[in-house]
Amino acid sequence: MIGPTGAVRVMVATRPVDFRKGAEGLAALVREQMHTDPFSGVVYVFRAKRADRIKLIFWDGTGLVLYAKRLEDGEFRWPKVQDGVMRLTAAQLGALLEGLDWRRVHEVRRTRTPVAIA
Repeated sequence: MIGPTGAVRVMVATRPVDFRKGAEGLAALVREQMHTDPFSGVVYVFRAKRADRIKLIFWDGTGLVLYAKRLEDGEFRWPKVQDGVMRLTAAQLGALLEGLDWRRVHEVRRTRTPVAIA
């Protein structure tokens, strides 16, 4: 994906939105319903009623970016529809955009370094 990677913050709107909205309309939803700043660098993820469509908006430092994707086969794995917002990691967002089950992506477990016994 072209765009944010690494330690970016990702916020998912759990209710479907009107997919006729463009970047400005989605930015207004971020301000009015999520009560956050759409120009903060956070990636905001929106879903349509049909689970095969996704839109993201984020500020890249020079402008508001709108990313849209429709899966040709299958559906995105969405959390249960409820009021509110949930967070995903960058890795979970990558899995979601690929149509994979993002819930199966976990943080890397730290492995203790073995200590040599003298």
